[in-house]
Amino acid sequence: MLSILIPTYNYNALPLAEIIEQQALMAGIVFELICIDDGSFSEHNKENQNINSLTNSKFIENIKNIGSKANRQRLAEMAQYKWLLFIDADSKPKSSDYLINYLKETTQNFDAVFGGFAYENNLQDLNKTLRYTFGKHREEVNANIRNKNPYKVIISANFLIKKDVFFKISNQETKNIYGLDYLFSSQLKEHNIPIKHINNEVYHLGLDHNKKFLEKTRKAVEALNYVNKFQKIKTHNISLLRAYKTLKFMRLKKPCAWFYKKFKTKLEIQLTGANPNLFLFDLYRLGYLCSL
Repeated sequence: MLSILIPTYNYNALPLAEIIEQQALMAGIVFELICIDDGSFSEHNKENQNINSLTNSKFIENIKNIGSKANRQRLAEMAQYKWLLFIDADSKPKSSDYLINYLKETTQNFDAVFGGFAYENNLQDLNKTLRYTFGKHREEVNANIRNKNPYKVIISANFLIKKDVFFKISNQETKNIYGLDYLFSSQLKEHNIPIKHINNEVYHLGLDHNKKFLEKTRKAVEALNYVNKFQKIKTHNISLLRAYKTLKFMRLKKPCAWFYKKFKTKLEIQLTGANPNLFLFDLYRLGYLCSL
């Protein structure tokens, strides 16, 4: 028995829901599929309403935007089964055995299973180079590598988790801000939640434009600053935070913040160009964190 949960915002989730429904029917499992749009009032929701006609499926529109964390919480609260499969609407399963691959893991001794991310090998839109480059080099990681350091590459857009474990983790933080994957991964590690990574990727289709991704990046860094400032992270594998604490210890935080403010515009020009440099992207994030 499986609850398939699809959070969405201003995106046509019907193609994904149709794929998942067909895989569930082929697998012959007891399932439900719930998709919630987080108050976007988008034209896409006309298509999304068709999810209601799929087997054991329903589409709901939030009457206001409550944020991604709260939207996931609402999905989990509505779910009736022990296992929750979260998959973002702008995704597409790489394998026709996507659901079966996850179902096999429910008999093992793991509380959460992460399938991973994948990207197409060709990028058509040069306005999305930064998101594509980052995803291709930092998120598209083989499960063998991810399992060596299991709490490091945690992508919440494609994972299976026990319902009680999800609430154990999610109920610890009530603040609803973008970018709390940092906190999610550290809480999994702090509670010693048995997790496993498998090669069960989804293609990430909804790539952000460069400027939008930089905006989201800054919000994620702000979230990291928040969880660090209020000591919500006790144990972690976050490279950015480790670098920040090293600079702070060496009294180099202010020079790094100065560097960010001085070269912010030039960095952004490079990062939004045709060939973004991920080392400069890391400097950009670190400098912004030091400036907060």
